[in-house]
Amino acid sequence: MSNSKPKVLVIAGATASGKTSLSIQLAKTFSGEIISADSRQIYKTLDIGTGKVTPEEMGGVPHHMIDIINPEETYTAAEFKTAGAQVITEITARGNMPIIAGGTFFYVDTLLGRITSPEVEPNPKLRATLEQHTTEELYNELRKCDPRRAEAMDPHNKRRLIRALEIVSTLGSVPAIPTDEPYEVLTIGIQREKEELRDRFSARAKQWLEVGFMAEICTLLNSGLSQKRLQEIGFEYTLGVALYNNEITQEEFLQKFIEKNWQYAKKQIMWLKKDKTIQWFKPDGITDVTKTVSKFLST
Repeated sequence: MSNSKPKVLVIAGATASGKTSLSIQLAKTFSGEIISADSRQIYKTLDIGTGKVTPEEMGGVPHHMIDIINPEETYTAAEFKTAGAQVITEITARGNMPIIAGGTFFYVDTLLGRITSPEVEPNPKLRATLEQHTTEELYNELRKCDPRRAEAMDPHNKRRLIRALEIVSTLGSVPAIPTDEPYEVLTIGIQREKEELRDRFSARAKQWLEVGFMAEICTLLNSGLSQKRLQEIGFEYTLGVALYNNEITQEEFLQKFIEKNWQYAKKQIMWLKKDKTIQWFKPDGITDVTKTVSKFLST
């Protein structure tokens, strides 16, 4: 029996770079199943504002780690690792290729065994204390304690900032980076220029408004989800709530959407630059990508 590690393909790149479409294309070519590594797409009913792949876009390709919890619940990277590892085992047992695609690279690296994210029980007293601080104060504190985690964190997501500080406080130190990884990994990166990304952000915002982003927000709020909780989930919903409350105009929404996405993209790019194993391709380089994946699978 072979002792070789399971092979896993990762599709990386900034938000709106085309990870979803490329992962589906490769899944169809190489009998793959996709594992979503997105900290917002795990939520049920949050569809448009998380850029969730639609059943039509899936094209029959199995997708995992989407729509697994309710928006009121929280989900940790450690939970993602446990569930994701089980999914990888199941996919490989079927003789298919696991393809990880998504922009939460902290989740990706945790699943691949590159980051330790231990289970830490909630500390209500500490959470109450941290809740008194602003998101800026919490983010600055996390940068001091765990700069690597801070790099991947949305500085405006108070709930996740509190959770990260809770872990550091409980352990007394930042967990060491593991030295042994459980998988053989090929990471394909999609490269797009800044202006091209900004154009794609603009197109995405306009499309969301056209297909019912505001109706989605209205439905979520009417279902009992608080505005505060919705804003915690991501800047897209923060902007959507502001538009819903007439605090900003549609034009301001579009402009802020582009700027916030670019800020997020820069953080993602900085994170990915540290991984020297990534093989980068332009969006039109699908032929070379296919050859690279074929070689990876044949060795």
